[in-house]
Amino acid sequence: MRTLPLSEARSLPAWRRPPALLMLMAFAMPVAFATWSALLNNFTIEVAGFDGADIGWLHTVREIPGFLAIGVIAIILFVREQVLALISLGVLGVATALTAQFPSLAGLLTITLLSSIGFHYYETVNQSLQLQWLPKDRAPRMLGILLSVGSGATLLAYGLIVLTWRAFDLSYDLVYWVAGGFTACMALAAFLLFPQFESPHPQTKRMVLRRRYWLYYALQFMSGARRQIFVVFAGFMMVERYGLDVHQVTALFMATLAINMVSAPLVGRAVGFFGERAALIIEYGGLTGVFLLYAGLYWFDWGVWVAGLLYVVNHIFFSLALAIKTYFQKIADPGDIAPTAAVAFTINHIAAVFLPASLGYLWLTSPVSVYLLAAGMAGISLLLSTLVPRHPVPGHETILAPPLAVAE
Repeated sequence: MRTLPLSEARSLPAWRRPPALLMLMAFAMPVAFATWSALLNNFTIEVAGFDGADIGWLHTVREIPGFLAIGVIAIILFVREQVLALISLGVLGVATALTAQFPSLAGLLTITLLSSIGFHYYETVNQSLQLQWLPKDRAPRMLGILLSVGSGATLLAYGLIVLTWRAFDLSYDLVYWVAGGFTACMALAAFLLFPQFESPHPQTKRMVLRRRYWLYYALQFMSGARRQIFVVFAGFMMVERYGLDVHQVTALFMATLAINMVSAPLVGRAVGFFGERAALIIEYGGLTGVFLLYAGLYWFDWGVWVAGLLYVVNHIFFSLALAIKTYFQKIADPGDIAPTAAVAFTINHIAAVFLPASLGYLWLTSPVSVYLLAAGMAGISLLLSTLVPRHPVPGHETILAPPLAVAE
């Protein structure tokens, strides 16, 4: 792989430029991860005999590599970010392919840890590359497009599962092998077909913690805590409470992704037009209401259709979270992007390490309490989002800092 300055990438064919590589990775990653997610709840209940506590422990183990994402800073001393992203993507693919070979609690915890290392290290570096390679004026729109590409890949994976699972009596083993193998092959192809792009701003190769980024850190922490509750228990509830089969769960995921494919680019444009402050206020206000309605499912038993609608709406609000990325891009020193992406990913996963397991035990006695806790977290995020300026820049990272303050 030859090294090419980012400024010279325009001389390449469009399919070999940085946005094309970002789109390829955005397409390849969800094929493995979405397939793993779509089958996970049914596989763990039907084959491995999991209960709420077991699934909580699995997701706690899955989040440990995210908590240790700060280790990326040490790795990029020796490995280029682009190369690390593709290696991590390959690890995710291989681990996904092997998932069904370990139908026990110990086995699934081990293979999940391996796949999670690939996923979280890929996501950490991928977010850094996005913010380095995309210009600030186009970043919200391009991030929306990348979300749409990822949604399309996930929709394709879900569609194939729905169409073939019962028709061909597929096994968990075969589906995991195909999905994981595809992602691993795409990572290898990307490694061979693209040059290594050199960012114009050398990245700091040490841990960076700056006081003026405190609001960004706080938003990341609350985002990770809140999202974990949804990721762990929303899909699990659809199987445990309503008894949905694999193809039914996957159909719900497909409806969600089809809507996200259309809405994500629009969300990106809206963030660019209205600003990060408005986007985050809308996201967290909406999520507070959605989690309260999830609690209402247990109080009033509105049925599976309402639960499915809430699942879809939740994902639409989640897509607004790209505003956290562009908020940081606007306030950051260019050389801080890679180390801060690693630090932020660790902060994002602090709560994720202990919440799934602890809330798994709470789930056994009071699922309503789990969703009320999520609503409270969304409410705190809403308060934090009101501190984001309409036009954030270095030195004016929050409304508490005067516009011309000197950055620390």
